[in-house]
Amino acid sequence: MRWQRARSRTRLVTGFGTALAATAALAVPLTAPTAAHATPPGPGVTSELIRQTTVGDTDYILRRVTLPPGQATGWHFHDGPLHAVVKQGTLSHSDATCASDGVYPTGSPVYEPPGADHVHIGRNLGTRPVVLEVLYVLPHGAPLSQDAPNPGCPFQ
Repeated sequence: MRWQRARSRTRLVTGFGTALAATAALAVPLTAPTAAHATPPGPGVTSELIRQTTVGDTDYILRRVTLPPGQATGWHFHDGPLHAVVKQGTLSHSDATCASDGVYPTGSPVYEPPGADHVHIGRNLGTRPVVLEVLYVLPHGAPLSQDAPNPGCPFQ
């Protein structure tokens, strides 16, 4: 039974990897955009659902997140790991020490570990939108992100 669940999760994650690649070829949104779930997101930051499923007690949620030039996700953390691919633009990522913990150009993978001890912000310091395809792997029913206050950094 355990190996079947593990194999099902492996197939699901593999399937989402395929979905990430497949949706890269699609320029048509599958759902209407909604506000992103970070605080406070900059004006125009959107997130749209691509696919969602639950296996056991884990939610797998694939979303497309767009950050306009000069905008940010807001400070937040996740209750489960996040895997993403930068589809367009360059994402600048900072942790709660105000240090850059990554600059991710188009085509780069992004990983965000879970937990309140991993507060971060994603910013678009470029001149064109940053588009991410994001796989959230969360405990069933958990929000996409948890709001966090600015830890004292000179940027928001």
